[in-house]
Amino acid sequence: MKPRILAIRGGAIGDFVLTLPALRLLRENFADCHIELLGYPHIASLALHGGPGPGRTYLDAVRNIEARTLAGFFARNASLDPALCEYFAGFQQVVSWLFDPDGIFEGNLRRAGVKHFISTYAPITGRAHASVQLAHGLGKLALFSDNSAPVLVPDDRHAALADEWFRAGLSTVAVHIGSGSPAKNWPVGRWVELANALATRHDRLIAIVGEAEDNALETAFVFGYAGPAIRIAKSEPLPMLAAILARCAAYYGHDTGISHIAAASGTPCTVIFGPTDPAIWAPQGPHVRVIRAPGGNLAALSAAEVFDQDFSGRERGRRTMAPAGGRKSSR
Repeated sequence: MKPRILAIRGGAIGDFVLTLPALRLLRENFADCHIELLGYPHIASLALHGGPGPGRTYLDAVRNIEARTLAGFFARNASLDPALCEYFAGFQQVVSWLFDPDGIFEGNLRRAGVKHFISTYAPITGRAHASVQLAHGLGKLALFSDNSAPVLVPDDRHAALADEWFRAGLSTVAVHIGSGSPAKNWPVGRWVELANALATRHDRLIAIVGEAEDNALETAFVFGYAGPAIRIAKSEPLPMLAAILARCAAYYGHDTGISHIAAASGTPCTVIFGPTDPAIWAPQGPHVRVIRAPGGNLAALSAAEVFDQDFSGRERGRRTMAPAGGRKSSR
């Protein structure tokens, strides 16, 4: 039977994607182990159905961290579910990114029979990119890496499904006009202007819409778009969305988890930042271009500025990519 490692990671989509370099360290250094993740299945499915290279995945299984029977593990002196105690005790190593300031969760895992536990949690500061900080705790296992860029290659099944979204010979650009925070949103009117300008360079547009976007935002964008064919990708499962983005010639978005998926999938990305710091939170990679709004004020950034700085020469199917930094603003 394979040795078993359990990684525990909550957080939103972007937080999870930024943890992929750490999961890559585990996978590469413990290639003969079963690696499982306790987290949010709809997010962790990215690493179950995608990996650091073709035909590879980061994880072998995912378990739901929101299961009702887990509640006792987050309470002091609680009664612990016997089946979960047996489950946790079956791992030779547990690695946790959970915030557990009083050590209650760790203590309950040890009560359940976990013998080897390390906490990799540390608050994200301004000292390095978030992906570097998230992997830093694995130094406790003598694991170190100088590659902080997340990579997400979809599995064959999702890649085949994504092919149905595309027609040969058409250049497709994707935009994600929303985010989970209004403070990080570029005005929808600017997105309409940019999309209409992009229509002069591309044959088709995919507008990504998720749970964070309300119907009014989607309606205003679609109503204002005057370009050629448009398709809405609404609340697609994340592995499917990653496979779709991997086939796009270019992607434009905010500081969101979807932007991190696009960058990890290898798509040439333009990511617009407002109040948040791209030196910490920007997607990583030589194919990522960051535009910082003047003074962090997104309303002060015009569509013409984004379009004029377009790096279509680096878009897939165009000219050869040129290097660009993902950590620093281009403004």
